[in-house]
Amino acid sequence: MTEIFRSVVRVLESGERAALVTIVSTQGSTPQRVGAKILVFEDGRTEGTIGGGCYEHDAVARAREAIRLGRPELARYNLNDDLAAETGLICGGQMEVFIEPIQQAPRLFIVGAGHVSLELAQAAHRCGFRVHVVDDREKFANTERFPDAEVTVEDIPAWLERTDFPTDAFFVVVTRGHRQDLDAVRQLASKPWRYLGLIGSRAKVVRVFDALSAEGTPAEQLERIHAPIGLDIGAVTPAEIAVSIVAELIAVRSGRAGEAHVAAAQLTARRPR
Repeated sequence: MTEIFRSVVRVLESGERAALVTIVSTQGSTPQRVGAKILVFEDGRTEGTIGGGCYEHDAVARAREAIRLGRPELARYNLNDDLAAETGLICGGQMEVFIEPIQQAPRLFIVGAGHVSLELAQAAHRCGFRVHVVDDREKFANTERFPDAEVTVEDIPAWLERTDFPTDAFFVVVTRGHRQDLDAVRQLASKPWRYLGLIGSRAKVVRVFDALSAEGTPAEQLERIHAPIGLDIGAVTPAEIAVSIVAELIAVRSGRAGEAHVAAAQLTARRPR
């Protein structure tokens, strides 16, 4: 049991994604007692056990889905005669397991430190993201403007190129111009990330994507980028744009990005004209 907790600490330190499955209640004869745990990793590796058999196999599958969605789940199992026959376990009891995703608060890297970035950093911090802002202008990128964020003042493309980022990182590219946006996306497109969003009009996005495609960036990398960024809620001001971006970040974090886009489209369609 102690080794599982050590593994949980390693997961949190490394940024790896996993879920902890714990038996929280039992009734009748069960192969394990309350408190038994199994740690399930995103790739299907496991540590520990809640008793084996097909119900553990099902719990592992549910845990991997909980990791993907970022949502906990309470699962119930009846260890009836049919299940006992399948597994060779003579039990016949019932048990509940709690499946809890284990991961750090997601890292959000805001590339650019302008007006939208200022609003975005504040909103994202309040919504549970660990925010890091990078810009090459100290006048904009400083801890006075961004008290709740880590701040880096460096050449943006050079910093992005040499920095190792967690594979579940979120990136929002909101620099001061088209060329800076292109330079940033060029460095990020091939890196592992959970979310990459680019601000700008559809025409600007097409220009950036055309330039990257001409340079040899694979189409499948470009298709993963959220651009134009944010949910379509008719946002205009920096604060409104920040709300639309954070809403999309939350949707991706919770595994509901597709549903959120559908809802936003329906909302936009109902808006008075």
